[in-house]
Amino acid sequence: METAEVAIVRGEEELFARTAHLFAAASDVACAANDLNTWAATRPRPEIAEGVAEHHRAGVRVRKLYRPGVLLNPSTAQHLATLRDAGADIRITRDDVNETIILDRRVVILAGDLSAGRRSYSVVSRPEVVQGVASLFEVAWRSSVELAVYDAELTELRMLAPRVLELLASGGKDESAARALGLGVRTYRRRVAELMAALGAESRFQAGVRARELGLV
Repeated sequence: METAEVAIVRGEEELFARTAHLFAAASDVACAANDLNTWAATRPRPEIAEGVAEHHRAGVRVRKLYRPGVLLNPSTAQHLATLRDAGADIRITRDDVNETIILDRRVVILAGDLSAGRRSYSVVSRPEVVQGVASLFEVAWRSSVELAVYDAELTELRMLAPRVLELLASGGKDESAARALGLGVRTYRRRVAELMAALGAESRFQAGVRARELGLV
């Protein structure tokens, strides 16, 4: 479907070919995502960081909003710190987010589903839609937490996450898993609950699925 106000593109290559001029002209870029695989998954991370730095030098405001799960992967957490140091304002939210890029509150790019290994994207300039999406982003942004604060809170959990996920996948009892980690059962269960919350999972099975999506297992 394509109109003057809505265009559907498939794959990152087509997305950036169609929107590169919008990014080049933008003075305010806001991005919301559950992880780092939705936007620019095929671009090298140093290239992404340099792009953020170029925007910053040009006076472009760059805001990025993520779910807590991104901080459980050490390399991802380091990448976010690099983007922050390059000039991006990065925050973490526990709220569900619409995976979206907003350019100057004039255009929104909405991430769609994966099909045959390619994701679809909707590029929308219809004012009512842009305003609605931008308002949702601002609400989530205001209630979010700065990257450094949240990262400090997740330091210990990040270290434990791979082993906890491994023990969950083994299907053993909590008592044996706790012993394997040198923790009390109540402490182990609290860590599991914290891990599930960070992953946005409502069950241990869902936590395993989400962990695989984030490359944690």
